[in-house]
Amino acid sequence: MLRLHGIIGQSEDPAYRGLLHDLEHAGGIELLFVPPADASRKRFRLATDRGTDCAISLDRDEALTDGALLYIDPDRAIIARFGEQAVWRLQPTDAEAALKLGWNAGNLHWRVRFEEDCLVVLLDGPLHDYRARILPLLDDGSVSEISYV
Repeated sequence: MLRLHGIIGQSEDPAYRGLLHDLEHAGGIELLFVPPADASRKRFRLATDRGTDCAISLDRDEALTDGALLYIDPDRAIIARFGEQAVWRLQPTDAEAALKLGWNAGNLHWRVRFEEDCLVVLLDGPLHDYRARILPLLDDGSVSEISYV
């Protein structure tokens, strides 16, 4: 279990922008999705999207916000996000479409997981931004959108 005390800063702070950008390309960003019921608590325990078990404690004068930077070192950073993780399920029609989809997802540094024959994209931004990047695959029918939650 990783003990996290206090808020270091905001993920949008210029002081952290370069390091967070480098960590993102190295796969070192972990997101801690905080349910609304826990958002105002000063002490709670949650796992990040990569499975790191975290015990969070905040000082009385601290308020957790979306994008709060809770941990950073040269190999990884943990950032708080409010609400549930939005996911987009995609299903390629054949092996060729699967290779094209996989290449795009990797090239675009999308966070993904696999469920049976679907690629599940963990969204960090608006769906339309993601759709625009693979629109030719969607338009020609080689990839189908199964769900967006």
